[in-house]
Amino acid sequence: MTDINRKDNPQLAKLISDLKAMSREHKAPIWRAVAVKLERPDRSWSEVNVSRIARFAKEGELLVVPGKLLGSGIITFGVTVAAFRASAQARKKIEAAGGRAVTIRELASANPSGAGIRIMG
Repeated sequence: MTDINRKDNPQLAKLISDLKAMSREHKAPIWRAVAVKLERPDRSWSEVNVSRIARFAKEGELLVVPGKLLGSGIITFGVTVAAFRASAQARKKIEAAGGRAVTIRELASANPSGAGIRIMG
């Protein structure tokens, strides 16, 4: 019998498990929400363009994209964006605007309580 929710990518499976554990340990529901979104099939993951971040985020904000960060659009202010996958163009644009593009694991390790982080997508 096969498990429908099984993830073939061991790094993704470990990240999901770690986020759920962090959510329980630090009483941070944001990490459970991100883990649940990452458990879905990757074809239904969020795909967030830089233009959407520029439209809806504020300068200095911490954002997490439970899916893919894409490079379409322009951003003129610095934000920290964590995503499971990010295109090279998206990383370049965010860093050129004075922001940071990091992995979800890096953001979760730096902010285990999830304080001040917003889910985008």
